[in-house]
Amino acid sequence: MPAPRHSIVTFKADADLLARLERVANRSAFIRSALLSALDQVCPVCRGSGLLSAGQRRHWEAFAAHHPLDRCDDCDEIHIVCDKTPQPNVHAAPAGAGRRSR
Repeated sequence: MPAPRHSIVTFKADADLLARLERVANRSAFIRSALLSALDQVCPVCRGSGLLSAGQRRHWEAFAAHHPLDRCDDCDEIHIVCDKTPQPNVHAAPAGAGRRSR
């Protein structure tokens, strides 16, 4: 049996959140967009729980032995650094993305 094309999902909202959502023109589209955006940013290790299991912690500690955390000099964000390979410049413009002459 094929899965339904759409399903209804409900959640609890306090009075403040509900009042703010009521000001949004298309609440369904807004909520779908917000959820998809948030799901794209979930930690791949803890899957958004904010906690590591004992097994995940052991794997993380082995990985972290050669991948320390560092603060970026350009954007001030914390990031993982591999001490075995050179780090790419993530702030450089992609190839072919230079300014166009007018």
